[in-house]
Amino acid sequence: MNLNPIEYQIIVESSPNMIWRAGTDALCNYFNATWLKFTGKTMNEEIGNGWATGVHPEDFERCLKIYLDNFATQTDFEMEYRLKRHDGIYRWIYDRGAAVFSDKNVFEGYIGSCVDVTDKIEGQLMRDLAQKDGLTGIYNRQHFERLGTTEFLRAKRFNTYLTLVMIDMDDFKNINDTYGHIAGDFVLKEVALFLSKQIRDFDVLARFGGDEFVILMPNTKQSEAQTMVDRVDNTLSELKILFEKDLISISASFGITQLNEEEKFEKVLVAADKRLYEKKRNRSLKQSSEI
Repeated sequence: MNLNPIEYQIIVESSPNMIWRAGTDALCNYFNATWLKFTGKTMNEEIGNGWATGVHPEDFERCLKIYLDNFATQTDFEMEYRLKRHDGIYRWIYDRGAAVFSDKNVFEGYIGSCVDVTDKIEGQLMRDLAQKDGLTGIYNRQHFERLGTTEFLRAKRFNTYLTLVMIDMDDFKNINDTYGHIAGDFVLKEVALFLSKQIRDFDVLARFGGDEFVILMPNTKQSEAQTMVDRVDNTLSELKILFEKDLISISASFGITQLNEEEKFEKVLVAADKRLYEKKRNRSLKQSSEI
């Protein structure tokens, strides 16, 4: 059964979603009651480009580009942006625009449907704050230890391999002292980005603290992890990070351990850490003997 125009209008006006419509000129010519109630504005204030004045300044250019790019190609689009509510508070909106065509396949504009997803996005932001390192964007130590404990218990239960790699930047204090702490932070972010590109999708990378990183490799023998470490070690030693006008050389030491008879995940961490500092001590002794 086809809806007549009056029935269709009743459904659109009573929809809990915020609905908009735009013509082929990309100018909006209709907003339903739910949208107008949300923004607290009149139809005349919102039509044309009026609605865009309520978009958060930080989201405006991105939002407008998505909107106009898809109008140019006459394709459906999705985007999230902050829109000012009637009380002056910005709320995150998920907006889906669908291209409308006539029976003869002539483009007639867009109809869009929006929902408030603020709680979902803010919840994700809170999870990210709890799980991610604020500087590098990879997992922090606390979340890594939670994930590590889960993988440890799974490996114990199913008798599978589990290998841990500890990574410590060599002489990182010298980078801070020579180039400044801003440069040191930049180096850490670049190293985190580099390491994230070296691991597999199911490996777990985290900043363990300071200039230390850690990689958990499920279903992986120590010999297999060593192959990855050798590759990373060689690449790092050749890598030069450009900070402003300075090229900063870096290197790292690695400690690798495979799950054996440990009864707690912390014991695996301790074993990897011990091997790491054995490597650092041996490297330091070797450098001293060469002087």
